[in-house]
Amino acid sequence: MSPKLNSKPSTHSSQAAESKFQLLLFRLGDPTGSERSELFGINVFKVREIVVAPEITSIVNAPQHALGLANVRGQLIPVINLPALAGCVPKTDSKIVLVTEFARTTQAFLVDEVVEIIQLDWKHLIASDNNSSGLLSGVARIDGDATDSRLAQVLDVEQIIRNVFPNSQTESSSNIQKIKLPEGSTILFADDSAIARMLVEESLKSMGVSYVAVKNGKEAWDRLAQIHSDAVAHGKRASDKVALVLTDLEMPEMDGFTLTRSIKSDNRFAGIPVIVYSSLTGSASEGHATGVGADAYVAKFEPHELADAISTTLSRG
Repeated sequence: MSPKLNSKPSTHSSQAAESKFQLLLFRLGDPTGSERSELFGINVFKVREIVVAPEITSIVNAPQHALGLANVRGQLIPVINLPALAGCVPKTDSKIVLVTEFARTTQAFLVDEVVEIIQLDWKHLIASDNNSSGLLSGVARIDGDATDSRLAQVLDVEQIIRNVFPNSQTESSSNIQKIKLPEGSTILFADDSAIARMLVEESLKSMGVSYVAVKNGKEAWDRLAQIHSDAVAHGKRASDKVALVLTDLEMPEMDGFTLTRSIKSDNRFAGIPVIVYSSLTGSASEGHATGVGADAYVAKFEPHELADAISTTLSRG
């Protein structure tokens, strides 16, 4: 039926070192008015298992595209009708669901067909800037640098959850501790998800800190290089201008592992701490982030934990 996901892949360490990730490819059916089933993708590390959907119990006054609750191995999990959300009509009646775990939540996505699991370089995940649907974080070049490479649309799962369950509140940023940055400095943070950037910005505003937001690791790296040049021109260092870098892990063009490792191995950015802020919760991801030099690891979306991590990290400096 589909690729088996009996456990998390054991190759995460080598993937981090080589800037690679695994993408689960699937189809949702035919878009309305089209006869072509496009490929979609999701990071394997967010997928707990792939199962044929058990009986789904409808919920009174459920949001649109929320099919109801399914009992998966004794756990009641909300099921989202992903084909309907994407405007597609399934071609099969397979009732396959992807059970996902991220940001300390569990949910399932109904899909039409699971295709395969592939391994890609992060550089082959291209930012989707002109994403009118608001459902995508990027587009993956499945065949790498090949001129006629197949493409897969990579879903922004954080945004999808927010769209379907708008009243499911993350931890409030109210009563969050205020943080004082060194004078003239700012926090640089990178995240490819629009909803994630919005939530991080809300948290940083509540902390009362100055910040600069970018959409991926490549933009963060380029911004750091420019900050260094400007700082040197005024007799200062990059660390005088950037108090801390906050980065997601899953990002197009340059992932958070690569960004962190690059910052920590470049003398231009000596003294700039890096905090990884990711929905990939778990000891494996945290361990690999530490392995590339991250000063702290915080799960999305926990603003009070983030404030504690920023305060603690800055106090060490």
